[in-house]
Amino acid sequence: MYKTLNQYYKEKFGCKVYKLSIDAGFTCPNRDGTLSDKGCIFCSECGSGEFAESGNSITEQLEKAKKRVENKIKDGKYIAYFQPFTNTYAATDKLEKLFKEAISPEYIVGINIATRPDCLPQDTVEMLKELNKIKPVTIELGFQTSNQKTAEYIRRGYENNVYLDAVKRLKNANIEVVTHIIIGLPQETKQDALNTTKFCINAGTDGFKFHLLHVLKNTDLEKEYLNGKFRCLKLNEYAEILKACIQILPQDAVVHRITGDGDKKSLIAPLWSADKKKVLNYIHNFLAINN
Repeated sequence: MYKTLNQYYKEKFGCKVYKLSIDAGFTCPNRDGTLSDKGCIFCSECGSGEFAESGNSITEQLEKAKKRVENKIKDGKYIAYFQPFTNTYAATDKLEKLFKEAISPEYIVGINIATRPDCLPQDTVEMLKELNKIKPVTIELGFQTSNQKTAEYIRRGYENNVYLDAVKRLKNANIEVVTHIIIGLPQETKQDALNTTKFCINAGTDGFKFHLLHVLKNTDLEKEYLNGKFRCLKLNEYAEILKACIQILPQDAVVHRITGDGDKKSLIAPLWSADKKKVLNYIHNFLAINN
């Protein structure tokens, strides 16, 4: 029904590939006062990097992360994944040094960099273009929604045309692009999710990460939820919307993620999302039956 990330990596690298999530110590213009000091309404204190390594050099983090999972991945390779906060929010020379350190180990076959579309100046894109000639570079853009009203509500901090421009410049540099979409944002409908998916398809993104909206402690979204401003999707509702989004994807699009899970210690809602195995089994079965 769709091309999974596992299938794509096996085609591209010829083996099982596992991501090693690391933290380079970046912040975000939505947190440091440049745009806001509050961050996006749903973002955790860890900048969506609860499961990333931290505190050491990039090389040390990669080694530590590799040791934790190497028993699960016999004869496989790894991708260095810069996950928390905005990972191109620094001077280009500093970024180049960090990213080159990340791709230097032989077991690293590529690098994924999570960032914001408004934090990709052209000199950084040119640096990434050169880096991509050494090992494959993938940029993951947090877009979430094409509904401008919702984007303002979640305090995203940039207009849709900024995303379009970033994707265009990255594609012109032959850099693979993955877009993050959140399903179930407050007041959004199934049609909103479809509109966002279509928008990203037309923009030229190569891959998709579909996330379930989940509410975490110590976020402004938690306050909205506890005050009854919105409700979270039920599992069957999420699966139905996800299926509709996947059905309109081009054949060559890669689905990197079909849901998202927050740290169980911080999860407020929906509580059903805490059982990741059960959720994935349900969604896989739902997609297979309703194909």
